[in-house]
Amino acid sequence: MVRYPKEHKHHTRQRIITTAGRRLKQDGIDGSGVATLMKDAGLTVGTFYAYFTSKDDLVATAVADQMRAQHENIVAQAAPGRAGLEQIIRWYFSTEQRDSIEDGCPNAALLDEIGRSTDTTRQAYTDGALVLIDGFAARLAPHDPPSARLKSLSLLGMMAGTLQLSRALTDRQLADQLLEQGIHNALALIDAEQHN
Repeated sequence: MVRYPKEHKHHTRQRIITTAGRRLKQDGIDGSGVATLMKDAGLTVGTFYAYFTSKDDLVATAVADQMRAQHENIVAQAAPGRAGLEQIIRWYFSTEQRDSIEDGCPNAALLDEIGRSTDTTRQAYTDGALVLIDGFAARLAPHDPPSARLKSLSLLGMMAGTLQLSRALTDRQLADQLLEQGIHNALALIDAEQHN
């Protein structure tokens, strides 16, 4: 029997989580079985239970990881203040973001399914969403971020819904116009907050 160092087990687990996150966003939670998720990671189904107790355990972990990655790679990298919010909004409503579901926002890809998921998955999502919106609120109301938390949550909801609708439309021109309108609406929302 081959003994692997602890780092190997950690890297293997992270590979499963990362590939599962991409597949879940692409095919949905219900559309992704354990066999497919493990095949994506280059591992056997038998290996799965060395890392996770159930598919629900992996789903909750992958959702948390996707939310963490979105915060670290997008929100945390954005400039402070309104300029940072505008960076986030323009990235979010880009055609690249819309057209790359597996690499894109977990909110727009999975929100409807998360609402019907286990309490553990919903909690993982909630925790991640609160980190995202706290990043929005810190830019929206730098002197009093808690005052902007609900508006930030509303902004996230508007952004995810607009992106979902843009992805669903078969009329490419209309879908592109919707993204532009999304930018306009999101900026109007933050400008209204900053003038209060």
